[in-house]
Amino acid sequence: MQKTILHKVKSLGILLVCLLCVTCDSFAQTSTDKAQVQTSELDQQIRDFLRKELTVHVSDIKTLDPPPDRVVGALTTGEFSWGTFMRALGAYSEFAGTKTIAGHDVAQMIGKTAQVELSYGGKTWAQLYAAMALESFGTDLKHNALWQGLSSAEREAYLGLLDPGRFYDAKNHKLIHLPENYFGVAARIAAIGYELGLNKDRTSLDDLLNRAASQFTGGALFADDALPTGRYDRYSNEYARALYDAAERAGREDLMKAIARSLKEQMKLWWDLLSPDGYGYSWGRSLGAISYMDTMEIAAFVAKYPEFRPAPFPQIASAYYAAWRWLRNDFKDETHLLSVFAFGRGDYSYITREREWQQTTAFFGKAIGAHQVFMKALEKEGLTSLPSQPSFSNVARFVYFRNDSGRKFGVWVIRQGEMHFALPFVTGPKAATSDYEPAPHGLFGFAVPVEKLYPCLVPFLELEDGTTIAAADGTDEIHPSADGKSITASWKRWVVVGAKAGETIDPGLVTEVTWSLTKNGLRRSEVITPSKPVMVRRLWMAVPTRSNRIKTSVVENVRSDRLISKEGTMEVRVLHSDWPVQISAFATGDDPMGRGDRGAIPWHLILETTQNLAFAPSAPQRWDIEFSILGDTHF
Repeated sequence: MQKTILHKVKSLGILLVCLLCVTCDSFAQTSTDKAQVQTSELDQQIRDFLRKELTVHVSDIKTLDPPPDRVVGALTTGEFSWGTFMRALGAYSEFAGTKTIAGHDVAQMIGKTAQVELSYGGKTWAQLYAAMALESFGTDLKHNALWQGLSSAEREAYLGLLDPGRFYDAKNHKLIHLPENYFGVAARIAAIGYELGLNKDRTSLDDLLNRAASQFTGGALFADDALPTGRYDRYSNEYARALYDAAERAGREDLMKAIARSLKEQMKLWWDLLSPDGYGYSWGRSLGAISYMDTMEIAAFVAKYPEFRPAPFPQIASAYYAAWRWLRNDFKDETHLLSVFAFGRGDYSYITREREWQQTTAFFGKAIGAHQVFMKALEKEGLTSLPSQPSFSNVARFVYFRNDSGRKFGVWVIRQGEMHFALPFVTGPKAATSDYEPAPHGLFGFAVPVEKLYPCLVPFLELEDGTTIAAADGTDEIHPSADGKSITASWKRWVVVGAKAGETIDPGLVTEVTWSLTKNGLRRSEVITPSKPVMVRRLWMAVPTRSNRIKTSVVENVRSDRLISKEGTMEVRVLHSDWPVQISAFATGDDPMGRGDRGAIPWHLILETTQNLAFAPSAPQRWDIEFSILGDTHF
């Protein structure tokens, strides 16, 4: 009996092992299958989405005289709103090969929408999108359905939308109260107008293109969007792409050659900055969804121009898919909108409620434009499937944006296994703006509140006269290590928090900060050396985090604060400090300090002095903080 039972148990065990092996083989096969995405399925998914959503949005517009204040519940009265919609309509008409959407004649609808945008005083992006909408119906205006459907008066009005003079002073070669990237917008508008035969003044076109490309023809590889303050962010890449497109349309091979140098370097940097989910620049004017749209557009650009590809095409295609997947998940089917104003999501001040609809229709237009180009490249190169996630090589390097006798600007980029961040030395709209501070943006668990004057891993010092200063906005000296795994920056000239960008003062303090990789993370060491007696009322620094729990412990007299989330844990330890440090936690709730570019920042760890600090000449003071990535932690 016992032998029989043992035999049955043994037989059952063998059966289970066999079943397990079959299951494992099946799982392995399934995993392998899931590791590749069929390009035909991706194409159909994007087409189905766009057909459904454009139909919904167009159907909700009952009249354009007067235009509705809301579409699908979102306000339409913000800057660029109707121009952006024009671009989406025109792009979809060309993309889908259809003259109608939801029973509306697309060309007629765009013509009426142009009148709406003009009545709102549409400029810049609205003008570019009007030019792109017209171009969608063909470059031969004699057979262009949109142009042929306009009356003489309507054509004259449409031409007004295609005049860069609405925001570019051609006589003085200056933009009218706008950042440098708008030269790219002006150049594209002018080049499209010339290509369509609407602007026959070749001299004025060349003059504008020469001025627009002057940073690149002057030898710069990266564009400063707010000369000469050093605001290097995602717009540098977008600016170069826009100029290359305009130069190509105008047949300016000389400018294309000059800009090509920039594009090769900028695409390498973009790839090093890219996160596995398709997010690009992790600092600067954070808009969350816009960075994912950037990835789709950049992937399409390098698909069209292989000479600028920073990685094999299948990997770039994978990044395109990752960005699309994030955007599709962010899109709410029940509202037919992107989650621009979801709980915990921060936006720059110019993204108002009035522009909620515009942000979503920008997504439609950008996705259509990118997908048209991208699918052609996939077909040309015979790529029928792509990896579901991009793979990246390790990176440890410093890239100079500007390295002359003045202020230094650049970014330290690190990707070592799962640890990935960018530490920029750049200038924001105001001194010491959170998104532009020299902190490891993208580091696991770390995130900054959008567009705030706040000490995100950069100490703020309140002086005796009440002035608050920070070592930010570029740097006086910077020294990357030979292997790229550490970097030392120093500041004699500090910025006054919230002051005009680019302005600095000498408070009589020199600070030297060294960031270095450790076995599991990152260490920040700072030495402050005074040149004269300086009294500091308060020194404080915040560690904003996406983590939702904090666990504090003390081991061998060293305090450890573990910032814990489902994804893992970041441990913060003050290894040494020549001044007393008090540590506390701040729960943000729905406070603006809790709003990040891609979601909520529930907790901030606050490190601050408990007493006035007296800095004396020849008596440097130091503190060292370590940030360790621990992976999963349970308690």
